[in-house]
Amino acid sequence: MLIFLYGQDTYRMHEKLNEIIENYRKAHKSGLSLKYFEEEKFNLNEITNEVQTVSMFEEKKLIILKNLSAVTRAAVKGGKEDSSSLTTQVDDGLLEFLKKIKNSEDTNIVIYEENKIKATSPLVKFLKNNAKTQEFSMLEGEKLKNWVRKKFLTYEAEVASGVVEKLINFVGNDLWQLNNEIKKLVNYKLRRVVEEKDIDLLVKPKIESDIFKTIDAIAQKNKKQALTFLHKHLEKGDNPLYLFSMINYQFRNLLIIKDLIERNRPYYAILKTANLHPFVVKKSYEQAGKFSFPELKKIYQKIFQVDLAIKTGKINSETGLDLLLSEI
Repeated sequence: MLIFLYGQDTYRMHEKLNEIIENYRKAHKSGLSLKYFEEEKFNLNEITNEVQTVSMFEEKKLIILKNLSAVTRAAVKGGKEDSSSLTTQVDDGLLEFLKKIKNSEDTNIVIYEENKIKATSPLVKFLKNNAKTQEFSMLEGEKLKNWVRKKFLTYEAEVASGVVEKLINFVGNDLWQLNNEIKKLVNYKLRRVVEEKDIDLLVKPKIESDIFKTIDAIAQKNKKQALTFLHKHLEKGDNPLYLFSMINYQFRNLLIIKDLIERNRPYYAILKTANLHPFVVKKSYEQAGKFSFPELKKIYQKIFQVDLAIKTGKINSETGLDLLLSEI
């Protein structure tokens, strides 16, 4: 049997692979017929020999082929042949091999792909049509919130209202980091309820430098530069809803800090009363001086209007980002 696991969410994909391996080990105690082949260690002749070798324990074999898209890079490394020719040779060899063993009763092969796949590749088309396939896309929205809630429950932790949303705003949808931050929060609270203030204390917000650059560009009335910074994130594949939420989050912080500055609070008092991570207070304090309080209120009101338009389906999130920056 062939199993094809792929997608950007490597955390859940890794969990699935571990589940397959653990189930295999429960059924086949020796574990001697479990083999890994990945990237530079990949060798089609060795894999073929492994499949053809009769197991001394009469166990079903489990072979893990990890990151096949990197195999071509290994094939052309140091080679003198044309890389496109080698790519075809490698893909064709893999394809023929998988065709021969797809219905094997004594061998299961897991193709585990963390890298971006080419949907038009004959190899990928074959796997999607002949393998038990599961794609792991990045979680968003309510699915992401549910994952965070379940992960807290896994660690037998209770959370206060607003904790899940705030943690996602701080970290984004990187499940590896979310899991690490959840474990950190649970260990800190020692079976007490996790609160929003704990996130402020322990979790460093994932605010990219370009987000701060975008805010600076807005302060300088340089809309073109602000759009350039944001579109760099979009080109990298960052979710526009996430970018919008971070701009929303940062301008909310600027309003809080600016209000305290207007009331002549010293920096140490702002640091104590703002209920924000020190990293955020420092950045926000620097940027707050570039806006007047009425300007910040006007921008925040515009953010609210665009957010409402996105949530009611009047515009999509990417258009909302462009509209926001063009009108503030």
